[in-house]
Amino acid sequence: MYTATPQRSASTVVTDYLATLHAAMTAIPTDVFDAAVRVLRHARSHDATVLFVGNGGSASTASHFAADLAKNTQHPKYGRFRTICLSDNVALFSAWANDEGYENVFLQGAKTHLRPNDVLVAISGSGNSENVLRAAKYARDIGCEVIGLGGFAGGKLRDLCTVSIVIPAATIEVAEDGHLIINHAFCTAIRALDSVDVDPVTG
Repeated sequence: MYTATPQRSASTVVTDYLATLHAAMTAIPTDVFDAAVRVLRHARSHDATVLFVGNGGSASTASHFAADLAKNTQHPKYGRFRTICLSDNVALFSAWANDEGYENVFLQGAKTHLRPNDVLVAISGSGNSENVLRAAKYARDIGCEVIGLGGFAGGKLRDLCTVSIVIPAATIEVAEDGHLIINHAFCTAIRALDSVDVDPVTG
């Protein structure tokens, strides 16, 4: 926890926080970035759906990621991403929660939208959100790729993922900031690979 004291200014707290965020991001093994971007580009090339799930701040990141991936990576040769964020439809989200229980809101959405060879992007700071875990397990069971964005030590989600990206954070704020950075970094990487014509299947 970051605290201010009479001898510790807000700017010092902010600077320390940013240093902690930088240290967490640079501690992630870089091979998972290659693997995740490869999964995403492969999905786009096969017109597969990329489905996003997350709660709270992670719901916001899921929505942001789905929007950026769909809009900011369009390419005349490689096409567009087909993205859906399950927390964007409040009416349907709350209906599933009311009738099937909150722990099943993403599972029910996954059953509606996912087909074998689609991709689920599961975002959970703790890695232990039950509704995210149920969707991830279903996705793996039907033959989908699962990209997990977690925090801390990764939680139970880590073992359900095809590619697990864990922000080794001590606070939820750092984990959630890290996930949004991953969103922007991945979109940037996809555009860069597209620009030099790296094949989305073999590259």
